[in-house]
Amino acid sequence: MDIISFYGNIIKKNVQTNPNLSSGLIKFGLTLEEKRTRLFPDKNLPPSLQYLNTICVKYILEPLKNPNRSAFVNLFAPTEILQAMKVYPLFVEGFSSFLSGLQCEETFINIEEASGLGETLCSYHKAFLGAIESKVLPKPLFSTASSIICDANINTFRYAASKYNIPFYSIDIPYEYSKDAEIYVIDQLKELIEFMEDLLGEPLNYELLKEIIDRENRSKKLLKEHYKELKYKYFPNTLTMEMYKLFASHVSIGREETLKFYEMLLEDVKNSPNCDKNTKRIFWVHLLPFYHKTLRDYFNFSSDYQILTCDLNFDYMEEMDISNPLASLSKKMIYNQYNGMFQRKIDNILEMYKSLNADGVINFCQWGCKQSSGGVQLLKNALAKENIPFISIDGDGIDRRNSSSGQIKTRLEAFLEMWQNF
Repeated sequence: MDIISFYGNIIKKNVQTNPNLSSGLIKFGLTLEEKRTRLFPDKNLPPSLQYLNTICVKYILEPLKNPNRSAFVNLFAPTEILQAMKVYPLFVEGFSSFLSGLQCEETFINIEEASGLGETLCSYHKAFLGAIESKVLPKPLFSTASSIICDANINTFRYAASKYNIPFYSIDIPYEYSKDAEIYVIDQLKELIEFMEDLLGEPLNYELLKEIIDRENRSKKLLKEHYKELKYKYFPNTLTMEMYKLFASHVSIGREETLKFYEMLLEDVKNSPNCDKNTKRIFWVHLLPFYHKTLRDYFNFSSDYQILTCDLNFDYMEEMDISNPLASLSKKMIYNQYNGMFQRKIDNILEMYKSLNADGVINFCQWGCKQSSGGVQLLKNALAKENIPFISIDGDGIDRRNSSSGQIKTRLEAFLEMWQNF
C-alpha cells in the first residue's frame, strides 16, 4: 500500500464518525502537497507545469482554509466577479478530483448514493454531495452556478445550499445569443453583485474587476500564442496537468498567478524541440481520467502519443471589452462553445484540430454526463467526414470502480494499432 492510499484510508475511516478529522486531514494533505510541489517539483515537467501544479493546489486550499470568504461554484460561474469581491471560489468538480487523487472518492460517492439523492448523477457531483452530506466540507458564505453544459448543476448547488442553509444564486444562460439575451444575463450579473454586496457588506470595486478582465485577456493572448507554437513542437504533458489547466482557463482566470503561468507556458513551448514525425499528436475531447493506469502509461510524458490539449481549455477565446465588464462576461457565457447547439462544439474542435496539426481525436464519455454521451455520435460523424481517426472511451472521471480497465485497455490498444497504420 502506498502512502497516498494509506492516507486516503484514514480519511475514509473517519468520514462518518469524525468528519472534522477527515476535513482536517484533507486540508493537511493538500497543504503538504502544495509544499512538496513547490519545494520538490517533478523534474519531468517543464517549469510552467511545475508552477501550475503548485498554484492549483493553492487554489483549492484557499476556500477550504477560508470558508467565511468562500463560495461553491461550478466550472462556468463568473468567478471574475468573485475575485473582485475577494471571495475564494471552491470549484466543486476540482474538489472532487482532489478527493479522487487522495483515493477516497468512493466513500463520499457511497454516502451520496445511500442518502437517496440519485445514483445516475455525475460522479463529480456525487462526491461533492457526499462531502456535503457527511459535513466534511466547511460551510461557505454562499453558492452560485450557471446553467452552461449541465442543468443538473443547478439542482446540485441548490441542494448543497439548502443543506448548509446558505444563500444560492443561479445564473440562467440563454441557448443562443441576441441583444435581449445579453441584457438578460447582464441583469442577472447585476443581481449577483447586489447579492454579494449584501452578504459581504462591501461594494464591488469595478476598477479591480476591469484589472482582472485585463489579465484574463492577456492570459488568453498568451495561450493563443502557445497554441501557435505547439503546432510544430513536442511539449511534455500528463492527464493530470491537462485537467489542472481547467483552473487556469476557468475559475482562476484573471489571477496574477494564472497570468504568470501562461507567461511561463509560452516561454517553455518556445524552447521545446520540434515534434518527431513518428509522434502521434492527440486532441482530447472532454474530461481526462487522470487516475487510470493504462491511460497514464500510454500518454503521460509520452514521446509516442502527445496530448496537445483538451477542448474544455479553449471554450471561449475572444478578447473581452474591459470598459464594459458585465456585457463582456455576458457574451463570454452565451458564446461559450458548450452553450447552445452541439454543432458549435464540433466546429470549434475541428478548427483547433487543424490549427494544432493534430493526428487524431480521443473522446472521453464521462459517466453521468449526458452532454458528452449524447453528442458523441454527432462528433464521430463529423470527424469521419474529415477522415480524422477517432475513438470514444466510456468511463468515469474520478470513480475508479466505474471504469472497466480491461475494456479500455483492449479498445485503446486496438485503436492505437490501427492509428499507426492510418
